[in-house]
Order: sequence, then C-alpha cells, then structure tokens
Amino acid sequence: MSQSPVKITASLTAHPGKADELRALLLGMVPHCRAELGNLRWDVWRDQANPERFVLDELYRDGDAVEAHHGTPHYQDYLARIPSLADRSALTLEAVAVS
Repeated sequence: MSQSPVKITASLTAHPGKADELRALLLGMVPHCRAELGNLRWDVWRDQANPERFVLDELYRDGDAVEAHHGTPHYQDYLARIPSLADRSALTLEAVAVS
C-alpha cells in the first residue's frame, strides 16, 4: 500500500425523505472514524444550495489506514445502509502538491 497520505472525498445525495436519517448515520460515524489510528481528518459537510447533499472529507495517513478503515464494523454498517439512504460517489486521491 501507499505510504503517502490518502484523501477521500465522498458526495452523498439523500433519497427523498431520507436526509435526516442520512445525517444521523454520518454524524454517528464521526467519533468512530476520528478514533481510528491512521485517520487524520473525518469531517461531514452539507451543501448550502442542496440540503439533501452531504460531503465527507476524509484524510488518512496512508493506504494501509484506508484499508483498515474499510474493515471496521462502523464502515461495514455504513456500506450496508447507504444504498437505501442515498446516491454515493467517492474520489480516492493521492497527494501531488500538498502543504
């Protein structure tokens, strides 16, 4: 795995009537994700123009930390629940010129 930082930016748009449930799921993930050893940042943002859309801003120490994150019970629960709550897209990014 990569030894450089890995950033994940995920966009989630709630299905009709599911924004509150999606918000609760994401907020419930915050303490678990931030407590992971290789996690450097895990923030939830909400689109001001579309309150049904949330953005996750995640930063991990390296690829091993991302792999560990994906193996956690809270991430597995998230993956199982997301399809019924939202459309999701994610970018996994490598550092090019980061300060």
